[in-house]
Amino acid sequence: MLAAACGAPAVAWGQQGLRLNKDDLQKRANGVLAVMSFSIVPDITTSSLNIGSGGGSTSGSNEFFMTQLGGGDTISDSVPIYLEGVLAASRYDPTFIATQGAEARRIPTKWNSVSATGGIGWDFKLTDELKLRPIFNFALGNVTSDLRAASWYVGQRTGKDIDFLDRGSLNAYGLGGSIMLDYEHYRPGYEVDVELRYSDIRLQSFDSSAAVSGNAVAQSANLWARYRAPTGIVLLQRPLRYVLELTHSEFLGDQKGILGFDRLTSVGAGLELDSSAYDVFITRTRLVGRYVFGNNVSGFSVGLAVSF
Repeated sequence: MLAAACGAPAVAWGQQGLRLNKDDLQKRANGVLAVMSFSIVPDITTSSLNIGSGGGSTSGSNEFFMTQLGGGDTISDSVPIYLEGVLAASRYDPTFIATQGAEARRIPTKWNSVSATGGIGWDFKLTDELKLRPIFNFALGNVTSDLRAASWYVGQRTGKDIDFLDRGSLNAYGLGGSIMLDYEHYRPGYEVDVELRYSDIRLQSFDSSAAVSGNAVAQSANLWARYRAPTGIVLLQRPLRYVLELTHSEFLGDQKGILGFDRLTSVGAGLELDSSAYDVFITRTRLVGRYVFGNNVSGFSVGLAVSF
């Protein structure tokens, strides 16, 4: 799936040792940041991704895993400052295929990524139930690489490009913003939340291994809706609610197609436990199962969320 970002590199050796094609390496650095861009934008559809590949014998294989933890809220009605934060980690295990004449060798690598994103915004009240929320976003991330086939090129002369694959590092920062419409319709018998968000964050590498530098644009549009209503069961002195969710994301910019899809849709159902009758920090706990699908991809996830 990640062939656009990390196709098998052109490799040559001999007196020059192992070398990667410079253009391919630049595309790979940009591709790594494009993959990272999924983790820096809050999005239910990509909060947990696990994509595997069978790995053909001639084209290499790719495995990708990402998990995301984040949240956001407005301080109060009198202080309409909105704050959000996201922490994410991912692992991308591309396997390259190098050839020398009729002989082909697999080169497994392991790339680990961590990132953190913050956002600060302001709520402009359009109506009693509708808010316009511009947000300034900033992000910081790091990718480290470990070449797990060191014995294959021991004794060869290697260049800086191979050095990146073998315990190299790529650091990146991101600046950008989001615009959100937030609709909250609360009634005694049910609650409706709808958010429409567009995000644009630009990633740029800095202080990285000598062989790589890259950039990527994280652009996405997301619609999220939730419906909550009592089940008729009372727990912890409060009604136990059922929850229905719908989320749809359109990936634009460098995110488009980098993981094999341009859009994702998620439908979910679950339960929400209200603990506000007690003197505890957490007021609500939600457990939601979701079915996620898009072009070329489908899967299931379970999400746990809390409100304070």
